[in-house]
Amino acid sequence: MTAGARICLGQIGAAHGVRGEVRLRTFTADPQAIAEYGPLETEDGRIVEIESLRPAKDHFVAKLSGIGDRDAAARLTNVKLYVSRDRLPALDSADEFYHADLIGLAVADRTGRKFGTVVAVHNFGAGDLIEVRPDGGGETQLVPFNEANVPAIDLAAGHLVVAAPETISPPSPLAAEGGEAKPSRERGSAEKPPSPRPLTRTAAGSRRQRSALSRKGRG
Repeated sequence: MTAGARICLGQIGAAHGVRGEVRLRTFTADPQAIAEYGPLETEDGRIVEIESLRPAKDHFVAKLSGIGDRDAAARLTNVKLYVSRDRLPALDSADEFYHADLIGLAVADRTGRKFGTVVAVHNFGAGDLIEVRPDGGGETQLVPFNEANVPAIDLAAGHLVVAAPETISPPSPLAAEGGEAKPSRERGSAEKPPSPRPLTRTAAGSRRQRSALSRKGRG
């Protein structure tokens, strides 16, 4: 999800037509908000500017600055688009977390014993899951990202607490299929599914990244 201190907001797909347009998958809560962040960066540091964006069946069609023909558009296939972390809006609540801020946190039990590190955040439709890589090696494991299973998060200290490490499960095979585009959900109670509504702001240019934000529910 991140490349250095950057957040992935979208990914270019195949060329569309002969005038340099491309298909574009967006990972923002309001899908069109990707165009409101201004210039974006590729993984290798190239600047990409979206001149226009229009919806298609299951994606968007974008016209990019400086891309004028199909061959140039085709060379951008599968390129991911990033913004720097500091361009994301500040969070309104202490119960909200950007996924990028969770990745890399140490994972400990209630006694403070560290046993792993968060390496990814996934969502397969039933709420966010943090993927934990054990310090001793072996398979990564998934923990439901809700208040019952993850009772405490301390970003400043660089760790979170998992209530019952022995109950976490191996990841679904889907975890290997690229979790960047998974919608964010509320971090809800363990008893009811969290709300599927992505979190957004209403001011132009301030939408939070759908794949980068989770919010802890209050039950």
